[in-house]
Amino acid sequence: MTHNAFPMPPRQHTSTGALRRVGVELEMNGLTLDSLAQVSAQFLGCEIELTSRYERTLRGDAAGPWIVELDFRLLKRLGREQRSKDDLGDDLKTSAEEMLKWLTDSLVPHELVSPPLPLDRLHEVDGLIERLRQAGAKGTGDRVTSAFGMQFNPEVPDTEADTISAYLKAFMCLYEWLLKRANINLTRRLTSYVDPFPSVYVRQMINLAYWPTLPQLISDYLRDNPTRNRALDMLPLFKHLDEARVLAVTGDELIKSRPTFHYRLPDCLIDQPGWGLHLAWADWLEVERLACDRPRLDGCCEAYRQHLDSGLSRLLTDWADQVDNNWLDAAG
Repeated sequence: MTHNAFPMPPRQHTSTGALRRVGVELEMNGLTLDSLAQVSAQFLGCEIELTSRYERTLRGDAAGPWIVELDFRLLKRLGREQRSKDDLGDDLKTSAEEMLKWLTDSLVPHELVSPPLPLDRLHEVDGLIERLRQAGAKGTGDRVTSAFGMQFNPEVPDTEADTISAYLKAFMCLYEWLLKRANINLTRRLTSYVDPFPSVYVRQMINLAYWPTLPQLISDYLRDNPTRNRALDMLPLFKHLDEARVLAVTGDELIKSRPTFHYRLPDCLIDQPGWGLHLAWADWLEVERLACDRPRLDGCCEAYRQHLDSGLSRLLTDWADQVDNNWLDAAG
């Protein structure tokens, strides 16, 4: 995959002048945990560290460690416990753990988690995807129960309230188009992991007069979205900016604090030739471009408001098609 496959967003740097970074998370099966770690480490030039029975850490990348793990919190916790073969209680725990692993083996994916990678390294992720596909990795669609996703975490260009609001407005306007483009697997649609934003919140967000302060933006978001299960999960960013406010509402200690947008919508189709990060990245860039073009953003918000207010005629029009025809960046 060439660098040209990854066009850059309008704002490539943070407020400190550093190149923005993106973390990537891939869920899959078809490879054992150790095979996934070995293929990835070989491609990346990393060394494998045995972190626990269900976790491996790949060290040696200048961007930071890569994580290979079983995406099941309980088993990961059990896998960190040291057991004695001579202790009956430990022996029973081991048997229970092995049974749990067997029961969940076809349902729980292995996950590969990158460190925050500079924008100019994103093409490497597609190279790694191709190598894993050749090794036998399987994604969403391999089985009915394989509701596996690809998530990525673009670092915010800055943490100003207007910047974050613009990105949220752009995402609201493009969501139906993004959903159509993503063609989400039915099994993933039936889960709550990538739920859309409530309509009442969408209407507030696309209001042309709504440019709140940061505390108000976070409070309004938490009022209608006190959950990680959104296609664009803002809780990691808002916890980074105001941890006390987020935890007071959600009580969720598992929210990871980080200065990023957490985009959760795409399926992981790693076993399909030609599939890679570049496809969802190209769609995400439409959000970036719209967020950075205030006149076009205002026009799109107003057009979307009119669409939502159009009553029965709304059923006869496809907003995703309107986005495709009128609101994408022609220069992109």
